[in-house]
Amino acid sequence: MSSDPTFVPLPDIAIALDLGITKVHQLVKDRAVLAVRRDGVRVIPAEFVHDGQVVKSLPATITLLTDAGYDDDEIITWLFTPDDSLPGRPIDALRENRGTEIKRRAQAAGF
Repeated sequence: MSSDPTFVPLPDIAIALDLGITKVHQLVKDRAVLAVRRDGVRVIPAEFVHDGQVVKSLPATITLLTDAGYDDDEIITWLFTPDDSLPGRPIDALRENRGTEIKRRAQAAGF
């Protein structure tokens, strides 16, 4: 498994979530997911969606890392960097419903 996220345009996320594009824009605005620009296009890591929903505990993790001073690119890097003590990447742990440990680590990341 690659540690790099697979970025997809917002309309693809809308399809994956079965939502209108304006709802996806609202998710970005609410920081439930993060969108970044790549080659002039706003994209979201595809791994932020699991079973047709935003990954559980992702919004809380984003908030904790933001509060710790991380910018959006740094948050994405943190989520997709393998950690042998997990094992795996934080995003994978979130997708496996192991959010409590990831949120604890995100909270500690600022200290």
